[in-house]
Parts: sequence; structure tokens; C-alpha cells
Amino acid sequence: MPSSRNPADSHDLIRVQGARENNLKDVSVAIPKRRLTVFTGVSGSGKSSLVFSTIAAESQRLINETYSAFVQGFMPTLARPEVDVLDGLTTAIIVDQERMGADPRSTVGTATDANAMLRILFSRLAKPQIGGPSAYAFNVPSVRATGVITVEKGNRKTERETFTRVGGMCPRCEGRGKVNDIDLTQLYDDTKSLNEGALKIPGYSMDGWYGRIFRGCGFFDPDKPIRKFNKKELHDLLHKEPTKIKVDGINLTYAGLIPQIQKSFLSKDVDSMQPHVRAFVERAVTFTTCPECDGTRLSEAARSSKIKGKNIADACAMQISDLAEWVRGLDQPSVAPLVAALRHTLDSFVEIGLGYLSLDRPSGTLSGGEAQRTKMIRHLGSSLTDVTYVFDEPTIGLHPHDIQRMNDLLLRLRDKGNTVLVVEHKPEAIVIADHVVDLGPGAGTAGGEVVFEGTVDALRKSGTLTGRHLSDRASLKPSVRRSSGVLKVRGASTHNLKKVDVDIPLGVLVVVTGVAGSGKSSLIHGSVSGRDGVVSIDQSAIHGSRRSNPATYTDLLEPIRKAFAKANGVKPALFSANSEGACPTCNGAGVIYTDLGMMAGVSTVCEDCEGKRFQASVLEYQLGAKNIAEVLDMSVEEALAFFGAGKASTPAAHAILQRMSDVGLGYLRLGQPLPTLSGGERQRLKLAAHMGEDGGVYVLDEPTTGLHLADLQQLLGLLDRLVDSGKSVIVIEHHQAVMAHADWIIDLGPGAGHDGGRIVFEGTPADLVKAKSTLTGEHLAAFVGSASAGSRAKPARAR
Repeated sequence: MPSSRNPADSHDLIRVQGARENNLKDVSVAIPKRRLTVFTGVSGSGKSSLVFSTIAAESQRLINETYSAFVQGFMPTLARPEVDVLDGLTTAIIVDQERMGADPRSTVGTATDANAMLRILFSRLAKPQIGGPSAYAFNVPSVRATGVITVEKGNRKTERETFTRVGGMCPRCEGRGKVNDIDLTQLYDDTKSLNEGALKIPGYSMDGWYGRIFRGCGFFDPDKPIRKFNKKELHDLLHKEPTKIKVDGINLTYAGLIPQIQKSFLSKDVDSMQPHVRAFVERAVTFTTCPECDGTRLSEAARSSKIKGKNIADACAMQISDLAEWVRGLDQPSVAPLVAALRHTLDSFVEIGLGYLSLDRPSGTLSGGEAQRTKMIRHLGSSLTDVTYVFDEPTIGLHPHDIQRMNDLLLRLRDKGNTVLVVEHKPEAIVIADHVVDLGPGAGTAGGEVVFEGTVDALRKSGTLTGRHLSDRASLKPSVRRSSGVLKVRGASTHNLKKVDVDIPLGVLVVVTGVAGSGKSSLIHGSVSGRDGVVSIDQSAIHGSRRSNPATYTDLLEPIRKAFAKANGVKPALFSANSEGACPTCNGAGVIYTDLGMMAGVSTVCEDCEGKRFQASVLEYQLGAKNIAEVLDMSVEEALAFFGAGKASTPAAHAILQRMSDVGLGYLRLGQPLPTLSGGERQRLKLAAHMGEDGGVYVLDEPTTGLHLADLQQLLGLLDRLVDSGKSVIVIEHHQAVMAHADWIIDLGPGAGHDGGRIVFEGTPADLVKAKSTLTGEHLAAFVGSASAGSRAKPARAR
């Protein structure tokens, strides 16, 4: 009897055969479509290489190839992943933790459809009526043009001599909400001439193009001290508008220093800049609230137009959960469909645990987890089905109370007929999977293999590292350490904090917890970070180019270069791929990037240095029978033994390598490009780099990010060693195992946004479990087994 099943229904698997991206070892898997598949394994085992670098990358590459060569020219270059066969792919939508919109004008409202819908709503209902939706947009300037303009409407043509567009942008701050003032003393030393190196601006060297422009422009004498410039010369140096000039027969553009700084520095998000550039901007530029719009970014007309006594700036400044209630009160039939759509979007924010945000919150200030959940808002109401959604640890930054809501959203996406792929470590998120792919058995070169495929129940019985740890539950410590003093915080009112007074114990492990948006980061980063002796390791991204690697980021390369130079009697610069030792063909990049104009560019391994990045003559110099390229190809553990003893013994390098090993990065290659590291690896690399700094208080922001369950004990051991060495450690964390290990817990809440901002508990973990008086207490009590677990601990007052 012939099968009644349509052949089209047989394509129900995504098949991967022979995947070799990064550390993957000919991985082959079959992933069921329209199901929720969770990828697990220790950090660095190859999860992201399989999900993002192979499956999602190939899906996006194939979609890009359907566009014309002209359109492809504006798209990122995507090389074909190292894989033999990829079959059954669908359109992939990546919902990652990359920070959103570095532009200062990008907000939570503009990053979603909420702001656009709100503008239309105000253009229809607000009084007085000032124009269309653009009249309420702080990204749109008002324009008035003169001249003959032909307007075609149907078969009629009309000529107008003026054209007016009403925008909502504040003319003073240009929609940024802040105005800046530049300290000229930080731009140049007026006692010197330009040729003597008067300019203090990063990158403005007289040895390069800027020197050629300043010397050849003819607007001033580059040998005259700046303090002797007349009024016109100083104006040309500082304020001259972009002007075409010719220097040595080459057409160039000259612009004053301030327009240049505004274009290259001030139009970007300060936090996304390289550290030395950010330090310059913070020294040279002061930002103050715009006096004309009072920080609302909007013109006077937009602020005067209101609905029920609120203008659009007031609405955007409201907590989203409150704004959703306000929108529900708008019952005009003429805008009913619009109000319904806006309500759905705002309710999605609340449902996903972001109801404490406001639409005017700059998107660049969102944490990785908040950014990822904000991106999810776009997809929850999407009409698309049968697509592949790819998530990178969506539970990051979520309190155990909020994880269940995230799970419900992932299941809703699946139930609409989509394939949902999730890279995850939290057991609460793993247990909802229809299918689990466990990678390992170890990390780096010890990983890259599929060690288990199947259901969650089968995973528990599988004997893999993940399977063995999936049911792990922490127990409370039998006793807690006593504090050596307190760090006083008084009247803390950053963001949603309600004039909080708290004494943070010193000399112990303090965990600050609470639901997302309760005020944890506001309390610690607003009132503790920045004090003398405090070393803060937050969630901001590692800034580095594709040339950056663990050796350069941790300053490990410096003692290695000096050791090579001393052993061979040559300059240290020879052993830097960014300096004299670089391969001249690829300029030390190891690969050749070829721009194909209209078409997508390609990268190929440099044939001269074979990807080693150094000149052949440099590779002849050796230290302990290895050249610099061989050393950079070592893992941290191999390098630890290499630089620890023998002819290559280098104590300064050994100390840095030991810190990298302590944070669980022993498998990492020293020369591995930073962009190829996973989120957890980057977080721990940052921790290793900061551990060498002098400071009595360490502040860590969710150090369990990207950590496998099996790695937690190593992290807790590291935190204990820091405390035992005399440091005070303050950890902002949601993971119950870290809470159970704490000496003292500070719990904020009770809710998020204006419903939070208060201390709801201070005490030992045992006291919290026993009381079960807060959401955190309830979840911690469940995690450690029961409230009776607290009876085994001996609570000691931490202060």
C-alpha cells in the first residue's frame, strides 16, 4: 500500500556531516526540526562552533547568495564553514548577546517597534496636533527647503517653492539628550608646535597622514607654538569645516580638530571604544544634560503635544510595565488596531522579564542578557514559521524566578512550528529540551566531539560530564568566615535604588542577588566600583581586533618577547606580529583579506608565512628549542610547563599563565584570535587579566556566565583562594550554587524597576534558607534540598 505521506514532509531533520570548524573533529549530528534542541558541554567544547559557526553561518551564507552582487557588497563576508554536508537547513535567525546599537540615539524603543507605534499614536491623538509621526521622532530633524519642487499626485503635477518636513529632533543636542564641551588643554600642549608633537589626541601622529595634511594645508605654520597662533589660525586648527586640499599632488580633506573628534569619537558609544580612546574621551569631553530639551531629545513642539497630560517623552520615560497599563486606558476606536499591537509589544517586554526598562533607555547600556531578550521581542509576534531560532544562553542574567518565563517563551516559539536551537548550561533550561546534543568530553583540543545525543532522561543516565552533573545540588557550608570590617554605602539612589544604606562585609565572599532589574548592578557599580582599591570586572565586551589574542590581551606577550630578545640578543619588537617581526605579505595577520568590490570579500591563509604571522628570519630565533610561532600555538597548560623551568624559565610569563589556568582556561591556545573565543572564555580571560591588579576588593558581575556545571567547583575554589589571600570578593550572581557558597548574602527586591531598589534580606545563606522570606530564599531553599538543610550550618554573624 503506497504511503500517504507527502515527500515534502520527509525533510524533518537538519543533518550535519563532517563539521570541522575551530575544534570540531568531523562532527556528524541529526537535529530534529520543529523541536527544541539544547546543546550542552563544558565551555570551549565546541557548542558555539557547531551551532553558530557551522549551522547558522551556512544558513545565512546561503540566504546572502540569493541576493544580487550589488546587495551582497553591503553585507558581511561569510566564508563557507568547514563541513562536508549540511542538509535540511532553514532560514536561521540568531538571537545572540552582542550589544545593541552603539549609536547614542539608539534606545530600547527604537530597537523594537514600540517607539514607531507610539509616534503614530501621538500623531493621531495628541493635542495640539503638530504633524505626522516624524514630528515626534528625536532622530528626525526639521527641514525647510526653498526652490521649485515638483510633486506628483496621480495624474496631477504641482510645483512648490518651499518644502517643509517637521521632525521632533531637539536642534541643540541633535536628538542625543546631552551636549558636550571639549577641554582644549586635553587636545594639545599650546607650548609646543605641531611638529614638536603638540597634539594629544589618540592616533593623531605627525608621522602619518595627519602630519602630511597639517604640514601641507597652508592654514598655519606647523613649526610655530600653538599659543602664538592668531585668531584665524586657531579657528582653522580647531573649527574649520571639511575643506578639499591638495598635498603633493594628492587630493585630501582637511577638517578642524573639533569636527574630526565629533565625527570619529563623539558619534560613537563611549563604551564600545578601545580603552586608550575611551580614556581620552573621558578626559577631554564633558557631557551635560541638554538645557534646551532637558534630556528628552525632543523639540519644544513635540514636548507640548500631549495625550491625557503626557507627552511622548513622558511616555518613553515610564517603566514599560506602567506604560502598558497607560496604553490600556486609550480606548478610541480610530486607533484600536494600533493600540492592540502596541499593547502586545509592551506586554511581551513584561512577559520576558524586562518590564522594568523604559523605552528611552539607551540600548548600549543593556547587559548581554537584556539585549538578547530585547531582540526576542521582535520575534514573539512574528508571522514567520518554520525558521530556525538560535539562542546563546538566553538565561544569562535571569534570576531562577525568571527562568521559567524564558522557558515558556522558547516553547512558544517551538510550538509555532519553528526549530529552536539553544546553547545552554543551566539545568532548569536543559530539562525542557526535546532533544539534547552534548559536546566534549573536554574543552579545546580535548573537546569537539559529540558524546551524547538523545532525550534529557537518557542524558541523566549517559555518564557524560553533563549527565553526571545535571542533578547536582549545592549544600550550604558548615560554617562561614567572619568579616574583617565593612564597606559602608549610604543613601545609594542610582537608577531605581531607594536611598539604600548597607554595610558590605570585607574579607569574606559576599553575593549580591535579586530578580533581574532589582538594582544589584546599580548598587554595586554605582556605589562600590570606582572606589580606591576596588577592582571591577563587569560584563562589558572585550575590545580587540582580529589580531588580538589571549597573549596580547593579558600582557603575556610582553615578557615572552623580552625573553626571546634576551636569549637571542635582538630587539623585542621582532617577536610581535604587529611590529617589526610581522610577515610583510599579510602584515602579521596570518591571512590575506581580499576585497572583491561589489561582491563579498574573501580571506585566505597567507602563503608566505603559512598563517604563522612572522617573517621567516624571525622564526630562526629560538627560546628553549621553540620559535615564537610555536610558543603562540601552545595551550596555556603546555606553556605553563615550558616557562616554569629549564632554559625558557620566565617568572613573569609563568605568573600570568598560572592565573589563566586558575580560571579554567588551561586548554586555550595563546595565539587563538579573541573573536573565536566563547562568551564564557572571554569572561574568564578578563578575570585572569584583572587578577594581577592591586586591590583589596574584587567586584565580579556574574562570573558563572558560560560556565558548565562541572566547572563551578573550580570557580568557587578560585573565589575562596582570593578571599583566603586577604581580598574581599563581592559577586553579583543568580546561580544558587554560588549563593550557597557565600559567607554573606545581600538580596535586593522585592520586584524589578520601581518595585525593587530595596534591601529585602541581609545575612548568611543558612539564615536566608531558613527564613524563605524572599523569592531568592524560596529558590535557594528548594535548590539545597529543604529548609532543614540550614540546620546543618553554623551561622556566624558576618559583621
